[in-house]
Amino acid sequence: MVRTDINAGFGEVLGLEYREVTGDRVAAEFVLNPTLHQPDGIVHGGVYCAVVEALASVGGSEWYGDKGRVVGVNNSTDFLRAIGDGILYGEALPVHRGRSQQLWTVTITDGEGRLVARGSVRLANLHAEDR
Repeated sequence: MVRTDINAGFGEVLGLEYREVTGDRVAAEFVLNPTLHQPDGIVHGGVYCAVVEALASVGGSEWYGDKGRVVGVNNSTDFLRAIGDGILYGEALPVHRGRSQQLWTVTITDGEGRLVARGSVRLANLHAEDR
């Protein structure tokens, strides 16, 4: 079952629809619309960065659970294909999950399965007793 509280705020603005949320994988989709465009009518690169950050953070948070919370400390996103409409699909997978940090990779593909953007996010694990 997909949590309903993870899409509040900016995720709602992006229109993210989560399809799977676990500590081992996060899958979501979103529909492109003009509010997500830059002036030339293609998706703004910041949208991809935000989606990469959101999916990785949700997955990292699920994995870390009640031990505390996670925060992003680095986001590196590559923009590979310029598009302006359609549905995009994101998938986040863990690369490393340790005591103090995590590394997740995220791919964003279009309806034809073509890679549109990819990124990695490093998360810091903040222990509940340290907050």
